[in-house]
Amino acid sequence: MMQSNSEDFFAALDALVSGSAIVIDRPKGSAHPRFPDRIYPVDYGYLQNTASMDGDGIDVWRGTAESKSITAVICTVDLMKRDSEIKVLIGCTEDETAQIMRWHNDSAYMKGLLIRR
Repeated sequence: MMQSNSEDFFAALDALVSGSAIVIDRPKGSAHPRFPDRIYPVDYGYLQNTASMDGDGIDVWRGTAESKSITAVICTVDLMKRDSEIKVLIGCTEDETAQIMRWHNDSAYMKGLLIRR
């Protein structure tokens, strides 16, 4: 049985992030376009010129920590969209990570699992 290697996973993700522009299209405090009562607790966007399950760029949460390195990923399952994705957390503090996890888990339709670096 193969063992997973999180160092290799995060190194590959580092390469992807460093080679992509981060586009923040939903700044902290803005409302979700389809669910106006859902407010983004941290800047949210995507990596330009990448692709995810939904056909858009890979999603990112960009926090306020001085270090802009990848701190974690969240694997999500969305029962409304019937898909799963990863969300890359970049420069997120512990408090921001907790807020993001609540955001992904406070509905019956979406659940997220945190994988720390």
